[in-house]
Amino acid sequence: MESLHHDEDKRALRRFLRRQRKALSQHEQRLAAQRLCQHLKTLPEIRRARRISLYLPVNGEIDPMPLLPWLRKRNVEVYLPVLRPFSTNTLWFVAYRPDTPMVKNRFGIWEPDLRFSAQQRNRLPAWALDTLIVPLVGFDGNANRMGMGGGFYDRSLAFMHRPGPSPTLIGVAHACQQVASLPVEPWDVPLQAVVSDQGCVRRQSATHKKG
Repeated sequence: MESLHHDEDKRALRRFLRRQRKALSQHEQRLAAQRLCQHLKTLPEIRRARRISLYLPVNGEIDPMPLLPWLRKRNVEVYLPVLRPFSTNTLWFVAYRPDTPMVKNRFGIWEPDLRFSAQQRNRLPAWALDTLIVPLVGFDGNANRMGMGGGFYDRSLAFMHRPGPSPTLIGVAHACQQVASLPVEPWDVPLQAVVSDQGCVRRQSATHKKG
């Protein structure tokens, strides 16, 4: 029974945090996005990345796209997550260039169109990315992440639980999405940090390593 309550609690918390996020005005959203990107630009994991994945925001998610001109100026290759066809809740990472043809997916999110995405030269395996900037619904002071509930990133990045090359994961969110603490599930893929419009929290183990 305990896990049932746990699931219900998570669903309720997810609903509450989504409402918080959607309650922000367009002006607040724009301001938050600018502040977020100012913080992101200072992160070594962003500054040294040559291949980075962003996302196009939906439902009040904080917008990382103001980072795009800065990344382009630095000749960083930018990728977007795309719903992988014929595969449940997993993602491809597809090149996002000025001429990438875009369509809306089943969630109403713009993404590179399938013909473009299906060509292998236009995408990269997730392990070959340097840094992924990932959306989230909630986070805590130890950079634990509550996702959308679909498990897209956890499934697509499950390889990170095994040894081998892997990208740095940076969660991004509005400061109002921070909660006291979140339960950690065994399948959760750990973030290095979460950046909000009000600053950055890092995973404690990562902090110790930095010394």
